Amino acid sequence: MVARKINARDIIIQVREADGITWSAIGGLNSATPNPSENEETVDTTTFGSQGNYEQEIMQRGASLALEGFLIKDDTTGTQDPGQARCEVVGTLTGYASLGAIRFRHPMDAAWKVWPEATFTIGEQGGGNNDKTGWKCDIMRSGPSTVVAAP
Repeated sequence: MVARKINARDIIIQVREADGITWSAIGGLNSATPNPSENEETVDTTTFGSQGNYEQEIMQRGASLALEGFLIKDDTTGTQDPGQARCEVVGTLTGYASLGAIRFRHPMDAAWKVWPEATFTIGEQGGGNNDKTGWKCDIMRSGPSTVVAAP
């Protein structure tokens, strides 16, 4: 076995389509940042018996995935990248309908990390005079994550 550094650019990220079965890769990405402690909440459990040492417990776990890249569209039809388009659809919904699913892994991983319920927030899109149009999506896990074997 050789311990290797993992290329961030090799991460595979897919969003589940409206049919509840199909997964689409999210194209155009140049940055993906999972944050396994986003929305974490703690409670201070310090007492006089703590003898001046701070004590705490985790009361809530959370996680997020920040995606950035370029807006991708077919130059003939204007159709957006399917993964980006699905993120944008879920990012417009409210209530229970606002929950979508995401899965991600590196090629060396034997399993997908799956967030069966997550909210999607689409960020600013645009750029300057000599830029390509940017694309952003922040995904927040809602509930527990699962692990599913990769084919």
